[in-house]
Amino acid sequence: MAAADDRGSLEPTIPTARRGRATWLGVLGAGLILALLAVAWLQVRQAALLRQAVEVADDDAVLLVYQAETEYLRLRDEWSRSIDPRRVLDTAALQLRYDIWISRVGLLHNERIARILADETEFAETLLRMDRFIRRADVVFGAQDGRPPGRDDLLELEPELMALGQEIHGLSLRAAHHVGEQIARRNATVQHHNMIGIGLTVSLSALTLAFALLALRQMRQLDRRRAALEELAEHLRQARRDAEAASEAKSAFLANMSHEIRTPFHGLLGMLSLLRETGLNQQQVGYLRTATESADHLLAILNDILDMSQLESGRMVLTSTPVELRALLRDVEALMRPQAHAKSLALHIAADPGLPERVLCDATRVKQVLFNLLSNAIKFSDRGAVVLDVQARDGEGAPELLFNVTDQGIGIDEATLGTLFHRFVQGDSSRSRRHGGTGLGLEISRNLARLMGGDITVTSQPGKGSCFRFRMPLKPVAAGVAVRPQLGEAPPPPRPLRVLVAEDHFVNRQYMGALLERLGHAAVFAANGREAVEAVLAAAAQPFDIVLMDLHMPEMDGIAATRAIRAMPDPSAATVPVVVLTADAFTETRDRCLVAGMNDFLTKPVSPQKLAASLRRFFGSTGAGDFPPEPAPVAPPGTADDSPPLIDRTAMDLALQAMPRERLAALVHSFLDQGPQLVQRLRAAVRDAQPLELRVNAHAARGAALNLGLAALASTAETLHEGATHLPAHEIARHVQRFEDLLPATRDAAIAAGLPQPADAAAV
Repeated sequence: MAAADDRGSLEPTIPTARRGRATWLGVLGAGLILALLAVAWLQVRQAALLRQAVEVADDDAVLLVYQAETEYLRLRDEWSRSIDPRRVLDTAALQLRYDIWISRVGLLHNERIARILADETEFAETLLRMDRFIRRADVVFGAQDGRPPGRDDLLELEPELMALGQEIHGLSLRAAHHVGEQIARRNATVQHHNMIGIGLTVSLSALTLAFALLALRQMRQLDRRRAALEELAEHLRQARRDAEAASEAKSAFLANMSHEIRTPFHGLLGMLSLLRETGLNQQQVGYLRTATESADHLLAILNDILDMSQLESGRMVLTSTPVELRALLRDVEALMRPQAHAKSLALHIAADPGLPERVLCDATRVKQVLFNLLSNAIKFSDRGAVVLDVQARDGEGAPELLFNVTDQGIGIDEATLGTLFHRFVQGDSSRSRRHGGTGLGLEISRNLARLMGGDITVTSQPGKGSCFRFRMPLKPVAAGVAVRPQLGEAPPPPRPLRVLVAEDHFVNRQYMGALLERLGHAAVFAANGREAVEAVLAAAAQPFDIVLMDLHMPEMDGIAATRAIRAMPDPSAATVPVVVLTADAFTETRDRCLVAGMNDFLTKPVSPQKLAASLRRFFGSTGAGDFPPEPAPVAPPGTADDSPPLIDRTAMDLALQAMPRERLAALVHSFLDQGPQLVQRLRAAVRDAQPLELRVNAHAARGAALNLGLAALASTAETLHEGATHLPAHEIARHVQRFEDLLPATRDAAIAAGLPQPADAAAV
């Protein structure tokens, strides 16, 4: 207790001492300020007095009188030479000297010289005599008859000129004496001012010294405190450097690992996709599905970690471009609907009619936030509907775009709401174990929303569902501003498109090239998925407008290639629209393509109308010529065993809309010419028990035959593709033989249909 009392009695003493020092410093400082003001006032006054003394000086008066005397002497000398009979009379030189002297005499008629010599009566009389002489001389030098002055005239004026010499010299002496007195007075004034300045300096120095001594004592105490603070600050700086170094090391590690992990991941996903096409029993299909889902889940975790690292390091930069808002919402719906359908949930997308058609935003990041919120809503709901409602509202000082994601799921309690956006925290641990997840999705989404200038908030009731609100600034774009192609739709104006066609069969490449040429677009070709990925990656300077991607290709199929494109770091490459080309029209295949990130689905045969309609969905009017409506499919008359006809007239007519008959004929016969080599590959696959090789070759042949309208060959190739994994070898061999037998018959049917074999096979 005593110690406490002593501490209590000492505590008021410290502030008192500090207040005392502060008071003395204040008084001394105020005195110093007053002294400085007084010194400043005196210095200004002394400077004004000194300036006045200098300004009123008459130094130049001596110069004017001296110049007048000098010119007078020069005139007198020239006058004497002019009246000398031994010399030639130089009237020009005499006239010049006379004019100069007159100008100097004129300068003597001013108030300053009159003020200096106002008490001298001789000055006025001298000026009068000089003026009198000048009037007489002007008559001689400016004669009416224009003759120059003669020696007689000059001799007559000489005595009067000579008489002026003594008076002018006396005037010069008196002016010099007057100015000399002024200089003496000025020097005395300056000396007096200097003494005053020295006195002020001494006084100010003494006052400054007293203040410095008192301030020095205070500074020593401040130095001790500053030393302690600097030591603490150095510890903090070192700790910050260590933390930043650790963060940079982590970011560098994640950046390196992203490349090292993603590269084999793409290969893994591609191989899993190819493995799905081989002959597998039901149990193996289940194993493969589990492996694919696990790989997709692991890749999603990796992407979350890398996004979090970029947000932490501040390296994530938004790329805002004009975006078709409703096209963006359609993309979100297309990707999320399969997930909702798998859980028997209704998915509704509602948009306020008053929303602008185009907005300025980073479409990729907005979709990422919406995908995460909708995915969570679907994941944690077992019944009802998931709704995305988009509205425009007036925010705090600026309009905002509001996305409301509402579900009827399990809801979130108050305790969980407080930690919902924290890293590695999930709303329901039991469901987290069942569904997986990193716990980073909501934090990444909120950080992205804040990076856009908005935020994410949530309201929820356990057992009744949740509502996540994602808001961001609403920046409408005028209708005339061009909109960059997004995943769903891109705007007019009509323009030629740069299209990448990924297709493994040469006939299909030629066919798609002809279609695109007919539509007025330029095609670049890739023979497999890996080449397609490399082409998109290498086209940074001149990116593709759209990619037409075959689904079944060697090395890397269309789904794996699309995943690789969507994972590219360049937003322009990662968001290029991808349209799948396949002869497989099953709903399961369509869902797989949409989940992989594809944007549209075209089944073979690809007609000009189908391709033009797909391009219009992305780019509006493409500037191509109009095609007649696609005819409704009519079942052609079959043979006795209901086998398809050799030639599908409807498909052939559609192909003739895209290219001249000669070019179609060249393509058909080129395909038939390659038939024997295809048959050899099919037989080798049967002989070596390679069902995957058999399926790949049969699928490629089927797609090409469908595009060219070769119905019987397409049907046989489809049978080989579907039965490669389960039909016995002798049955497969029988279908291969049928394919070979159909080649000459199909050629005859093509010729009969008006597609003659070209003389030069290179015409293709």
